[in-house]
Amino acid sequence: MGKKIPLIPRRNTLANAFRFVKNPLPVLNEFVEEKGDIFAMYMGGFSKAIFTTDPEIVQYVMQKNNRNYRKSEIQTKMIAQFAGQGLLTSDGNYWLRQRRLIQPGFHKAKLAALSDIMLKVVQESCIDLDKLANSNHAFDLSVEMTKIAFQVVARSLFTTSVSNQELITLSDNIQEIQEYIVQRLRQPYLAPWFYLTGKSKRQFKISKESRAIILRIIQERRASGKSYNDLLDMLLGTRYEDTNEGMTDQQLLDESLILFVAGHETSANALAWAFYLLCKNPDSIEKIRNEYKEVVGNRKVEFSDFPKLKYTTQVIQETMRIYPPAWITDRLANEPDDIKGYHIPKDGMLAIYIYGLHHSKSYWKNPEDFIPERFEKENMKGKPSFAYMPFGGGPRLCIGNNFAMMEMQLVILELLKRYDFKLVANQKIEAMPYVTLQPKNGIQVDITKR
Repeated sequence: MGKKIPLIPRRNTLANAFRFVKNPLPVLNEFVEEKGDIFAMYMGGFSKAIFTTDPEIVQYVMQKNNRNYRKSEIQTKMIAQFAGQGLLTSDGNYWLRQRRLIQPGFHKAKLAALSDIMLKVVQESCIDLDKLANSNHAFDLSVEMTKIAFQVVARSLFTTSVSNQELITLSDNIQEIQEYIVQRLRQPYLAPWFYLTGKSKRQFKISKESRAIILRIIQERRASGKSYNDLLDMLLGTRYEDTNEGMTDQQLLDESLILFVAGHETSANALAWAFYLLCKNPDSIEKIRNEYKEVVGNRKVEFSDFPKLKYTTQVIQETMRIYPPAWITDRLANEPDDIKGYHIPKDGMLAIYIYGLHHSKSYWKNPEDFIPERFEKENMKGKPSFAYMPFGGGPRLCIGNNFAMMEMQLVILELLKRYDFKLVANQKIEAMPYVTLQPKNGIQVDITKR
């Protein structure tokens, strides 16, 4: 018979429906507090989903028995209809083939060539930040971090092949499509309204526009025969082991677009949250600056420096614990299964509540406090490996995790070297779970040159 999974009564789900649509985090946190690390609730009033914050269950689903669990249609179809069949949205044998093809391009040795591209982008972004510092006006940190992260991904992917106007178009389009997808997920009953008002049609139009920009870049690069030592070169140079053929233009387009969507959004949000937490903990800023002086000194930061910048890394790790960019993920059971005595039916949905895992009092002492030192090797001993998963886990661990860590280190180091940051007083900072975890109303800061 097995253990019974605690169920949130349908009336409780309905009573919290408005709050859930507005912001699911407080509602889910209450349910975790009430029911524990596994519970089921009705989604959309009919189908049930099993939510968990148990790292043992998560590891079983994501790693130990991952072949029995597939991504839901939310990821493989709804996002894919706009972003295509890239690593994030594909599944099964096709995903495995693509993963094996692309993985070598993200090994640390390959990333060394990208560190100079990243550094140049970050330094160029300081032109705009200097203007903001000179204006004596507050600005939204999350907006500026999105600009920087988008430029980093764009230049790492395409070097010089994309204009600033095209970058703005891509960034705006991706943001609008994301907001639409979130609204469709949380309020599925509005689908007819979106159709009648032309909102759905517009999303496909701007998706087509974005894809056309990227396809042009790919075709021009292929025709040029030139080498730029960027991610697009890496994608163009990959060959399938069985056929020795490369990817088609369509495959290159899908993988490039996924890198754009997944690559800038997560880093931008993590960076905004990092500077927010650093503003609230100025002693950590001084520790980062001192570490930078010891490791790098007055020379240019190099790829070999990043592993030595341990405290800076811990600040990023702690930021992504408190504010995990990917706050939830899901899997569907291909066949019936039993986990820790709980029965999972065929096609049953398991929602892995990453935010809840990262804030669990069972695995984190004072989980709401910002304590980067908790990620020192000694302090992490004995902790379940899946109690912390900012980049996912198992075979589908984010392929760009090392890229993202290097990018975030660079941005934090270069900006703290040049500026002092101060939070604007009396603003309400609220984490809003869209596809990624974003500051709902932004984060207003003042900066001054050092």
